[in-house]
Amino acid sequence: MIDSAVILAAGRGERIWPYGETKAKAALPVGNVPIIAHQIRCLRSLGVRKFAIVTNHLEQQVKSAVLNERVDDAVFITQTDLNGPACGLMLALEELKDDPFYVLYGDVVATIESYKALHDAWRPKLDAATLVHKMSQEEPSDWFCAGVADGQARSVSSHSRSSPPHRLCGVAILSGKAREYVRAHPGMTTRLDVGAMPPMEADLSQTLQDMVDSGETVGAVETRDLFIDVDKPWHLLEANQEMAEYHNRGLRRNEIADGAEISEKAEIHGPIRIGPQSRIGSGVIIEGNVTIGSHTTLTKGALVGRSIIIGNGAKIREYCKLGSRSVVGNDCIISHCAEFEGVLMNGVYLYHYCKLSGVIGTATDIGTGTVTAYVRFDEMPVTHTVRGRKEAPRVGGNETYIGEYCRTGVNAIMMPGTKVGPYSILGPGTIASKDIPSRTLVLAKQEQITKEWGPERYGW
Repeated sequence: MIDSAVILAAGRGERIWPYGETKAKAALPVGNVPIIAHQIRCLRSLGVRKFAIVTNHLEQQVKSAVLNERVDDAVFITQTDLNGPACGLMLALEELKDDPFYVLYGDVVATIESYKALHDAWRPKLDAATLVHKMSQEEPSDWFCAGVADGQARSVSSHSRSSPPHRLCGVAILSGKAREYVRAHPGMTTRLDVGAMPPMEADLSQTLQDMVDSGETVGAVETRDLFIDVDKPWHLLEANQEMAEYHNRGLRRNEIADGAEISEKAEIHGPIRIGPQSRIGSGVIIEGNVTIGSHTTLTKGALVGRSIIIGNGAKIREYCKLGSRSVVGNDCIISHCAEFEGVLMNGVYLYHYCKLSGVIGTATDIGTGTVTAYVRFDEMPVTHTVRGRKEAPRVGGNETYIGEYCRTGVNAIMMPGTKVGPYSILGPGTIASKDIPSRTLVLAKQEQITKEWGPERYGW
């Protein structure tokens, strides 16, 4: 039995802007549940009871997410110097004396099936075991990768130009022997292509590399179903879309809680799960495989696609349209012919004929007629710049990413791939064709021409 785990959740989340500035990555919502809460639920189902949580950036958000899971035996460690997750693990090992133990990066989303596969593969003869994900269209140069053969990691490479088809997942089981390799970490990545430029940052992949190079036995277990490392904003979109589909896939029949009401004049074309005191009204059309929280209403002709998660206290109404594989947070309002597809965090308002696609942050108010475009005239993908590096995301690159606590005015338009920083406003009639910095007000400057006019202009 493995009853202890370390979760590394100290990072600043700079690459996931515009969300990391106001939300700890481990507290970002996936399927309306913080990432770290997903991790804790999976581990607890496998018998883990003790948790050491390493925090720094917006650490109270992480603590809140953990304590809301009613974890009684949790220790929080503040990593004051953000010099890499392996350094955070060193701090945690001073508190955690149990062997073996799980270690997780706090921003990875995996299924219980993956955790169970890793758990079942553990044997006392192993010195470590790591979860690996088989890449398809992903670029090895974006990730830490592993060469895998006969259920073992045979090599580790870092952001290589050419690499084996598996990437490390940031989820592992370490033995007592592995502790010594963690403590001996050189503080940077050493297995590199010629000409590479590693940061002075201690990643856990180096520990696995050192163990493999020394002949230790490191097991490698492939993920089951979805796996997303939530590193950039489009990964947050992808994780929510995949979770919405995964969460609703098992619905075979309706699951209707006490106090829920469904009108006989609603059209429901597949199984739904609906929470207490929620209501589906007349004229609503639901494609099916949809989960609806408590005290939520769907009324007045709302159109709802497939594989959707809707939170508590939401109002979906008045001929609005909600696209498939979307996630709607708690207390959101989608109303009066608004169209949306993607992720709404808690408390987002979409009123009156707006059309949006992407991720919209907490408590953002979208004005009438706001539109986000997601197809360019040349039909080419948008290239984003993340910390000075250009990339064209495989999924979600053309969507819009609006940070928390923002507002848009009437008829604001955002071009494909636009990102809007938190605490910002796009005024009426503005057209955003590039990213909007945090804490920024954008207003359109109108040039007016005034002339005399009257009936004489019409021949009177």
